[in-house]
Amino acid sequence: MSRVSLDTLLSRSERNIGSGMNAIVKKSALEVIRRAYKEGINVQISHGMRTYAEQNALYAQGRTKPGNIVTNARGGQSNHNFGLAVDYFLTTWDGSKATWSVNSDWRRVAAIGKSLGFEWGGDWRSFKDYPHLEMTGGLSTAQLRAGRRPSLKDRTGTKTAAPSKVVSEPASGGTDWVKDAQKWANSRDYPSKARFKELDEDGLPGPLSFDAFLRIYQYFGKTGIDGEWGPKSRAAAVIQDKDNHTPGWTRLLQATLCLYGYKLKVDGIFGRNTDKALRAFQRSRGITDDGITGPNTFTEMFKAA
Repeated sequence: MSRVSLDTLLSRSERNIGSGMNAIVKKSALEVIRRAYKEGINVQISHGMRTYAEQNALYAQGRTKPGNIVTNARGGQSNHNFGLAVDYFLTTWDGSKATWSVNSDWRRVAAIGKSLGFEWGGDWRSFKDYPHLEMTGGLSTAQLRAGRRPSLKDRTGTKTAAPSKVVSEPASGGTDWVKDAQKWANSRDYPSKARFKELDEDGLPGPLSFDAFLRIYQYFGKTGIDGEWGPKSRAAAVIQDKDNHTPGWTRLLQATLCLYGYKLKVDGIFGRNTDKALRAFQRSRGITDDGITGPNTFTEMFKAA
């Protein structure tokens, strides 16, 4: 049985980390994988950036939905929601299966993470979260929700390559491109037509914004407007790409991608930047990165809204 390659573990992990992560957190998480691999331990990241809607869905598990309780954090109360945390697991030698035993190898990975500046959830007193690594720079989630971001130190000792997508933020109050997306949602009488309360244009991609965009999707798709993603909503998906698109659906696509951390103008023009962001989102969700929207892409955007 041959060992899974380091490149495979890194590639899988980058896909699971998703977009919008703090650059140092992402770089450090990948360095954990590299250092553990040298010691004969296969590590893979299972989660990175998580939307408020995705966090709320996890919170519901074991409470209002089937399964075991896996988190005590609602949307906006987890450092995953701000790109400052990752979850990891170990794999078998060939990388074909995940292993979740908190053994000496698992704890060694945690130690590597802590040497790079991470805090480990296994050290927490009240709720042990053994897969969890985070960097907060001492900020609380309340401060993060208010728009503050930590100043983190890169301890990897490696040079950072230029990122493929630069995501910059104002000093406070969220991101300008999310504000523009929220402003679009509040225009054209959409709050009345799609049955949602006018959004605060605060630049913070919270559950109310995801709910509003899903309702606009349902309004466009002429399906029942209930803020729930189901079979009827999926069936209403409209194919959009660079060669076949309409301004309204393109604006919805652009605005929703903004909530996921992609810096786009909500202008209804399906150009190079929109195509690039869409493909990056599709890769982050493990679906075909063809630059074409449809049921699969919209499901990944709205299933947990």
